Amino acid sequence: MRKETGTTVGWGRRAFLKDGALVLAATAVSPASLLNAEEKSDLKVGLITDLHYADKAPSGTRHYRATPAKLAEAAEEFGRQKPSFVVELGDFIDAADSVKAELGYLKRINRDFSTICKNRHHVLGNHCVYTLRKQEFLEGVGQKKSYYSFDVGRFHFVVLDSCFRSDGVPYGRKNFEWTDPNIPAAELDWLRADLKATSKQTVVFAHQRLDVSTHYGVKNGVAVRKVLEASKKVLAVFQGHSHVNDHKDIAGIHYCTLVAMIEGPGPENNGYSLMSLADDGTIRIKGFRKQSPYQWRPGVG
Repeated sequence: MRKETGTTVGWGRRAFLKDGALVLAATAVSPASLLNAEEKSDLKVGLITDLHYADKAPSGTRHYRATPAKLAEAAEEFGRQKPSFVVELGDFIDAADSVKAELGYLKRINRDFSTICKNRHHVLGNHCVYTLRKQEFLEGVGQKKSYYSFDVGRFHFVVLDSCFRSDGVPYGRKNFEWTDPNIPAAELDWLRADLKATSKQTVVFAHQRLDVSTHYGVKNGVAVRKVLEASKKVLAVFQGHSHVNDHKDIAGIHYCTLVAMIEGPGPENNGYSLMSLADDGTIRIKGFRKQSPYQWRPGVG
């Protein structure tokens, strides 16, 4: 049994590593483990962040080579829950000293991640483009753009890219300080127009935090929040980067920072979550291992 915060759950698939690759296999699911009718009708989204995969020895609390096994556990749960799509919120890989090495990290972990769900989305993190350029990372994961939007069911989703320096230059090839993330004017204009064009309730995905003014926060986060608030359509923002569980309600928008997968050795230090979106805008977060659970109703902090 896998530990879900507040609940004990069973699995519909088994995930394991074979010859270094992630493999999913079907298993029986007991009636007691089935979701109730209300939860079944919700839109489900798998969420993970800060995997920092690298083929290198641990450094401090970061255990890079433990990531594939932790991802396999998340894949097992997502296989049972069958989310409509999965989002990783940045720092998919850790930094390398060479382009070749960093592309190797990316190829290795994306091989496992790509087996989990057909519909996958990547948010660029600072470590994703430490040595690589953005286009190299995006080509490696099969994604066309670093910021964009899409609709699923009754909801609109936005992927943001804060990996730009204060002068608007995109991160890449070690040309930046990680404490200088920004959303440039062109992307902010795009965001404003995108939110104006949709009539759907909206959820935003980011890497660097939009709710703090510390070194973990986007430098022009206040300006970004004003755009989100003015739309009156944004329910929540999901972000990573600082590796800890955190939640803030700012002007009726929930800013939820998810725990990092990389921190600590072994499965007990894993962290991932499943978001359920009800038609009325209620959001439920099932947290697994180190990830905290949440539930928010529209208009309720």
